[in-house]
Amino acid sequence: MTALLVLIYVAFISLGLPDSLLGSVWPAMHADLGVEISLAGLLSAVVCAGTVLSGLMSARLIVRFGTARVTAVSVLMTAAAMVGMALSGSFVFTLLMCVPLGLGGGAVDAALNNFVALHYEARHMNWLHCFWGLGATLGPAVIGLLLRLTGQWRGGYLGMAAAQCALAAVMFASLPLWRRAGESRRASGETKPVPLRLRQVIRLPLAPAVLVSLLAYCGAESVMNLWCASYLVGARGIPADQAASWVSLFFLGITLGRMLAGFLSVRMRPAQLVRAGVLCSAAGAALLIAPLDGLLPAACLLVGLGFAPVYPAMLHRTPVVFGSEVSQSVMGIQMAFAYIGSTLMPPLAGAMIHLLGMGFLPVFVLALIALLLILSEHVNHRLRAREGWTAA
Repeated sequence: MTALLVLIYVAFISLGLPDSLLGSVWPAMHADLGVEISLAGLLSAVVCAGTVLSGLMSARLIVRFGTARVTAVSVLMTAAAMVGMALSGSFVFTLLMCVPLGLGGGAVDAALNNFVALHYEARHMNWLHCFWGLGATLGPAVIGLLLRLTGQWRGGYLGMAAAQCALAAVMFASLPLWRRAGESRRASGETKPVPLRLRQVIRLPLAPAVLVSLLAYCGAESVMNLWCASYLVGARGIPADQAASWVSLFFLGITLGRMLAGFLSVRMRPAQLVRAGVLCSAAGAALLIAPLDGLLPAACLLVGLGFAPVYPAMLHRTPVVFGSEVSQSVMGIQMAFAYIGSTLMPPLAGAMIHLLGMGFLPVFVLALIALLLILSEHVNHRLRAREGWTAA
């Protein structure tokens, strides 16, 4: 299992590479394609729709074909989509390539997150998502370097596609290793996974609260990602370059926080990590409202540090909360709700900002954090009520 864990770490870095590329190359891409810059939102929406759909389908695919095959084929779909986007000469074809890009991403997320939740300690879930952040950070950096050196974005997409192809080749080559691991798990009496439909998952005890809490968390993170710099500039009068550097502290907080949470998870239960993270992020969001500009960098850092352990901890306890036999189905639905939150909350925040002003942003983020706190504490209370249940 150690060899598989190393492979999964490499996979998370590789999977993070393409996730932040579109925003980085779009200023050059839209000019090449001869379309308005605002159409990036349509591309992003198609990617998210594909991701939600594949998340909903992932459980049945994984039960039938296995984690390794689904991951390998999904990564190949992502690579093919990136090659298509690199070679595309029209916006319509680029839009079509966003379909396999999204379909590949959702299935991989559900497959690998559930595998780690079932078979490895909580610290690895935190560190794996930290490694994903490393890949997501490297992607734009590599593209930026290529743009400066060559003035072309297409080579960067082809390079990232090559990295995905290499990962898929490694996944296919490691199939015997995954098979041996599966045989070992079956010999130890591991329960066979049971695929469930969306309606069946929603009817599970605690499922609605867990799903909405994931939607709220991912929505809050995406809103901070998209709107925080605009808030600093528009509502607080911070220069744009300084605002960008302060927002980078938010992402630094998430990355470092997940590394730290990996160590803390040895001594703290997932429920404690979620509670501490939510309260820390709430304190940071409150500081964004405080009329002291000197506190704003600390506010961005605190929100990132608080967000860091929440998502990995919630995913890792999925098999414990719902049972290992249905965790793959639940994980796929969780991925879908997470992406729905990431898709819907930023435009909703934009509409509220349009009505109430840019100063409303931290209030909106605080409202999502409050919803997350209420739902997560409800889940924790129900879990503590289970006889002999101590792993919340």
